[in-house]
Amino acid sequence: MRRRLIFWVPLAVVVAIFLGLFVPALYAPAPRTVQSALVGQPVPEFDLAPAVPGQPGVSAASLRSGEPRVVNIFASWCIPCRVEAPALAELARRGVPIDGIAVRDRPEDLQAFLATYGNPFRAIGADVDRRVQLNLGSAGVPETFVIDGRGVIRHQHIGAVNPQDVGAILAAWEAAR
Repeated sequence: MRRRLIFWVPLAVVVAIFLGLFVPALYAPAPRTVQSALVGQPVPEFDLAPAVPGQPGVSAASLRSGEPRVVNIFASWCIPCRVEAPALAELARRGVPIDGIAVRDRPEDLQAFLATYGNPFRAIGADVDRRVQLNLGSAGVPETFVIDGRGVIRHQHIGAVNPQDVGAILAAWEAAR
């Protein structure tokens, strides 16, 4: 009987160590989002043409106007962008100026998106080749940045802005004033 016990004890110890090291990682996986290295840095130079008729485009110079603003990177083909539309509308209702950067989109698709989900944007720039999105350190859509009045990125929100995120983005915008 002792010989069997001597055989199983080391195996049980190895299994316990294995489970102790790897099982917690299954419940708390590593974050898969990558923050922009530009948080705290000036917005890179860019000048995007208007994405839809009747609204101005977005440029780095317009983000240095002295007024902090929120910049939302979105697309009409993006499902989470549809989900975040009410939260962006709430930010705009609270007086937060929001500029949009439309990624790889067509004007007619954007107009249909805005007609369906609302238009909280003061300006929308067309980033047809994703160059501005990538230069901002954004990996996907939607992403939202808070830019201070001097054009410095102060906050980044990765993913859709949900109702519970409105307070944090509003606070970051207030802090950027």
